[in-house]
Amino acid sequence: MKISPKTDTKVESLVNLLKKSQSVLIVMQDNPDPDSIAAALGLRKIANSQTEAQCTIAYGGSISRAENKALVKYLSVNIRPFNEINLTRFDLICMVDTQPETGNNSLPEDFVPDIVIDHHPIRPATRQCIFTDIRRNYGATSTILCEYLKHLETNVDTQLATALFYGIRSDTQDLGRETIKADMDAIYFLYPLANKRMLSQIQRGSFDREYFQLMAVALKNARVYQNNVIITSLGKVNNTDMIGEVADLLLRDDNANCTICYGFNDQIIRISVRTSDEKLEADKIIQSIVGKNGTGGGHKTYSGGQVPLNELSKSATEQLEQQLYKKFLKTLNLPEHPYTKLIQI
Repeated sequence: MKISPKTDTKVESLVNLLKKSQSVLIVMQDNPDPDSIAAALGLRKIANSQTEAQCTIAYGGSISRAENKALVKYLSVNIRPFNEINLTRFDLICMVDTQPETGNNSLPEDFVPDIVIDHHPIRPATRQCIFTDIRRNYGATSTILCEYLKHLETNVDTQLATALFYGIRSDTQDLGRETIKADMDAIYFLYPLANKRMLSQIQRGSFDREYFQLMAVALKNARVYQNNVIITSLGKVNNTDMIGEVADLLLRDDNANCTICYGFNDQIIRISVRTSDEKLEADKIIQSIVGKNGTGGGHKTYSGGQVPLNELSKSATEQLEQQLYKKFLKTLNLPEHPYTKLIQI
């Protein structure tokens, strides 16, 4: 496995910082995906193998998507809800697969993390951190952690290899989305070490009944514009992972090159954008949609954002939804009419 020269210069600084700490908090994104979970496990492995520090991994939101729940279950991943965390107990705060002030993690804005490792575009607030390793060209944050582990010659056990392999595979959609050679090298390194039976069980994670109900709502509400853009709403949703999952699914439509799915959760409108055309730049689409009222970011082919409702009344919320819908269309240069329903029921 070839290691980036950047890794050579970063690892020593990272380990020295970890060695100065007794208690380390690793913060994942809210509703963490496999890449976020695996990257956190990789960073914890480095801390445990190189230092005496005690590590805690925390997340906000929930773990609802079938594959994510299966990953945590089958690999016995020990992570804690963020609302159980007392931040003052930790002398080092790390973030993986997310950054400060992105709106997709639960770290309060007045807490500046010490370490940030991510593969999304760098945020201004991230520049204030002591240690940063931001590689927006990488397909997954797990790839960065895999390089760290390889450089340090750390033993990558079966559990960690399985998590990292699935994290990279999931975020790059089997190396088919925004992938570079570093991601491929990491996959080739991890595959012989991973538990193939567990990978199969994770990928075939079971669904609860709510999943099928939400999918029915998504398909019923889906509107098709100019035959290649699909926009749908899930309404009020507890399982926020479904928003991105539906956007992914709709992009598999024969003619679609851009999809948007949104839903309401915990006084926030959450939005996912997917595209098969990098020229459309999903990260810029989401930023244009949320504007100054929310936060958002991502990559050229996939992105996510959120707009707080701030305790709006039902009518005000409906009005905001209509405004956002019109903004979806304006951002994509689409007229409000005509459109067709994706399915006729």
